[in-house]
Amino acid sequence: MLPPPAHGCPVSSHRDLSAEELSALAKEAWRNNSRCIGRLFWNTLELLDARTATTPDEIFEACVHHLRFSTNGGRIRSAVTVFPETPEGQRGIRIHNRQLIRYAGYRAADGSILGDPEQASFTAKVIALGWTPPRERTPFDLLPLLIEVSGSPPRLYELPRDAVLEIDITHPDLPWFADLRLKWHAVPVISDMALTGCGKRYTAAPFSGYYMGTEIGSRNFGDESRYNLLPLIADQMGLDRVARRMLWKDRALVELNTAVLHSYREAGVAIVDHHTASAQFMQHLRNEEMAGRGVPGDWSWLVPPLSGSACPVFHRYYDEPNNGPAFVEQET
Repeated sequence: MLPPPAHGCPVSSHRDLSAEELSALAKEAWRNNSRCIGRLFWNTLELLDARTATTPDEIFEACVHHLRFSTNGGRIRSAVTVFPETPEGQRGIRIHNRQLIRYAGYRAADGSILGDPEQASFTAKVIALGWTPPRERTPFDLLPLLIEVSGSPPRLYELPRDAVLEIDITHPDLPWFADLRLKWHAVPVISDMALTGCGKRYTAAPFSGYYMGTEIGSRNFGDESRYNLLPLIADQMGLDRVARRMLWKDRALVELNTAVLHSYREAGVAIVDHHTASAQFMQHLRNEEMAGRGVPGDWSWLVPPLSGSACPVFHRYYDEPNNGPAFVEQET
């Protein structure tokens, strides 16, 4: 049985949760996540209980285990690793990376960035703390983990290569795509949010599912503030980028997303397209309605960044977030 929202939780905040209770808490937190379109499968979330891990080395090993467990040879498993509870008023364990796997962004003197601009500040931070980037820098250099435990300075850890599955991006109809040497990783693992509920706060609780294609093709690759690949793709396609009415961005975006979905499926790595994910979310709405529950939702996050109005999630609004268990942002 799932615990009710935190304001009526029967679990005493003065005792530790059992593994079963903690699993139920994390599942409900996923179910309450207003930004997630993949909540149809909230009850499949698997708990990796790491509450005995207290040192940076132990925390790092648990993070690596999470990556290997979730990757599962491409048959992605949704999982959450929960580290020790943080007592009230204390800072607790922190994983400073936004996700366990992210690529470096190197800012040059002229302001240009090699790699992921979103990670430029974090990249500068870990370099200042002692991280040595590869001798030949690329747009896809794996960042180290930055782990902090109370009372000690943060420590850096390089991810083992065999814990990170990466996919080379090709296109089913455009051979030149392979020459762009694009790639992305198999598993998204949010690692800087806190899990809260039932009077508990876990400041380190990395959680993961599998990608929706637009997260990579439209946002990570397509956003101007990220890899900004649409002009390059359009030029390779021979599109006119002078006139906006030619919809060159839209046409490039479709092919970029097609390449991502094709590449993951060719590699045997789980991924979902935005039309399927939207249909699944509508099923989740029906399931929750039958269970007598509302569905919190952030419209701006649930509507895919490609062909939004062609997806059923576009054509309705959603409930406000509730006060139950949740994954919440926290200051680093």
